[in-house]
Amino acid sequence: MRINYYLAKGTLVGALGGLLFGFDTAVISGTTQQLTDVFHLSAFKLGLTVSIALFGTVIGAMTSGELGQKIGGREALRIMAFLYVISAVGCAFAWNWPVLIAFRFIGGLGIGGSSVLGPVYIAELAPAQWRGRLVGLFQINIVIGILLAYASNFAIAAMNLGAMEWRWQLGIAGLPALLFLVLLFGIPRSSRWLVTQSRIDEAREVLRLMGSVNTEGELKEIVDSIHLERASRNEPLFRKKYWLPIFLAASIGCFNQLSGINAILYYLPSIFNSAGFSKLSGDKQSVLVGLMNLIATLLAMSVIDKLGRKTLMLIGSVGTTIALAGVAYIFHTHQHQNTLLWFIVGFIFFFAISQGSVIWVYISEVFPTRVRAKGQSLGSSSHWIMNAIISFAFPPVAKHSAGAPFVFFAAMMALQFFVVLFVYPETKGISLEQMQKKLGIE
Repeated sequence: MRINYYLAKGTLVGALGGLLFGFDTAVISGTTQQLTDVFHLSAFKLGLTVSIALFGTVIGAMTSGELGQKIGGREALRIMAFLYVISAVGCAFAWNWPVLIAFRFIGGLGIGGSSVLGPVYIAELAPAQWRGRLVGLFQINIVIGILLAYASNFAIAAMNLGAMEWRWQLGIAGLPALLFLVLLFGIPRSSRWLVTQSRIDEAREVLRLMGSVNTEGELKEIVDSIHLERASRNEPLFRKKYWLPIFLAASIGCFNQLSGINAILYYLPSIFNSAGFSKLSGDKQSVLVGLMNLIATLLAMSVIDKLGRKTLMLIGSVGTTIALAGVAYIFHTHQHQNTLLWFIVGFIFFFAISQGSVIWVYISEVFPTRVRAKGQSLGSSSHWIMNAIISFAFPPVAKHSAGAPFVFFAAMMALQFFVVLFVYPETKGISLEQMQKKLGIE
């Protein structure tokens, strides 16, 4: 099967939510110093300013799965796009700190929702042999968004806009958000959602548009897999038979953040500043880190369906452990600061080729259809809850001991290696319907 125009269009637009996800989560990094000065923020308040969006993200992730089931992923993504627009405009014109906090919270709702809805929408459009790479486009767009955020921060900082700098840095996100909203009016509903609504003819037409080589066969497989869902539409997720996918989704979400990835991305210029770099130089180094993030993610997407998810996770666990230990050593000894950039770039490389690229693919694969949306919400929620906790705690902990967070992150990545090795099953090349049989779910 080849990717045709309609499949490519639906996938790319669905994945564009990832670009806004990445942009909105990383753009705050360039504003932390100015926000601290303008609003006289303590380390506690700075942590809250960064993490408040993540608390919104948790709510968005926990509620969007149900919303997507009720109105469809496409319509739910339109709501998320609208929240992105409102947040960007509101942050740009925020007249005090509480207002800034409120609009960042709204943006978090959009981020959390799109982190659930985007991968599920793409997974439900994509055939099994392309699913890893197509869902992986969501992750590629996240890192493109992160890179664009760093580049945008650097470019705006170089304009010497003074007190208006942070407003431009936060407000510019409104442009891609508006584009995302418009493009969402040109893609189809997913065939799987249409089947859940008994709209079989429409589902058949979507499969045909997506280039299915066996439309009737795929349609029958989808109908059969959803048959149990219709009989048990309100089936709870937390049942004994789902313990393994629950553990897989929750643990991969937690480990993703226990690596320290988003704490590093959010506070990257500050980390470089603490090692002796100037603010503008720190912004420039951040662009280099964002570029490596993109290159490594593209590499991972090219091999994720060949090497498999588990293999990439194991490789990444080893690499991130070594790199984080190196960063911790630099901050504890105050020596070899010139190598800090390369340890962080190394960390980003190994993170991006492993859990950074695997997480959204893996969570979208391990649950049966009847609880997939709830499972996706669980996995995303565990990711965002851990993200919020770590991002909130990072400034005060790092202020006390710059190296302590990195020792913790390195230990968590060492633990991840053994959990993945002994517990995680491989999911490459297996249809969503066959996966539940492999996991022993009837």
